[in-house]
Amino acid sequence: MSVVRRVAMRTGMFLIQPRVQVMMAARCLFAGPIKRLSPRVSFTQSRSWCSDGPVSDRNEVRLHWLDGEDNGIVEVLMCRERARNSLGRVFVSQMRELVSSIHHDAAVRVVIFRSLIPGVFCAGADLKERAQMSNPEAELFVHGLRSLMSDIAALPMPTIAAVDGFALGGGLELALACDLRTAAHSAQMGLIETTRGLLPGAGGSQRLPRTVGFAMAKELIFTGRRVGGEQAAELGLVNRSVPQNQTRDAAHKEALSLAREILPQAPIAVRMAKLAMNRGSEVDISSGMAIEGMCYARLIPTKDRQEGMAAFIEKRLPRYTGE
Repeated sequence: MSVVRRVAMRTGMFLIQPRVQVMMAARCLFAGPIKRLSPRVSFTQSRSWCSDGPVSDRNEVRLHWLDGEDNGIVEVLMCRERARNSLGRVFVSQMRELVSSIHHDAAVRVVIFRSLIPGVFCAGADLKERAQMSNPEAELFVHGLRSLMSDIAALPMPTIAAVDGFALGGGLELALACDLRTAAHSAQMGLIETTRGLLPGAGGSQRLPRTVGFAMAKELIFTGRRVGGEQAAELGLVNRSVPQNQTRDAAHKEALSLAREILPQAPIAVRMAKLAMNRGSEVDISSGMAIEGMCYARLIPTKDRQEGMAAFIEKRLPRYTGE
């Protein structure tokens, strides 16, 4: 029996949901030619401050397309000023819409999630709004919140959370849904739900153990403890931690620096590497190797692979086009 067949029998479909037929997922992912990851010609850039118009006209979340040498980097800006970016109905709805809009956009190479509210990344649940919900309404809302975090985690391009302030409860769960995290030393992070009679319900109970290890995750969740940026880096909760600056955006600048390191790399290869690691981590090692093989095989016929080899031989920088 072939390895791929064994993968299909053991693990199942790794794109739609784990453990339901790998081969079906492979056909969904790899059917047809690879689309060219071409640069976007024109950009609609958002303002980098909060809207001061009527409440009904305000965007609590918006996209900011970078251009010039940063072409391909997109920032998701969180700007619910009065509620410290707490996860209310409008905020979650707008975030879901924006995440959906960039999922299939081949021009997006790196996404940075950042806050425009000084001192806060995301304060977590909107408890005032949640208090007005019935039990069934609250359960349904949290289900939707969990789905949103899964949508963020499923974005095919690398994602970075820039934590320049408080990231508590659902705010840390949002950061955990990203591939990479940067934090200012002054940032405060924690899954504090047990202090409110709850448990992390938007993926935190699953993603934190996979990030810092089960024993440490249990300690942090059981105690509801908050950690600063430096300790978060020591635990592996964030990739990089830097001293806060006068403009209070040190984590964002570090995230931008990290995004610029990713940007020159072959975009299809980066996406396939993310897919191989994410799906491979959900299955046994043999099945993971088969997933890696399928992702690798998809890169063989690309022009970017040929360009990479040519650039190496000619001792020059590669010029990847996403083909």
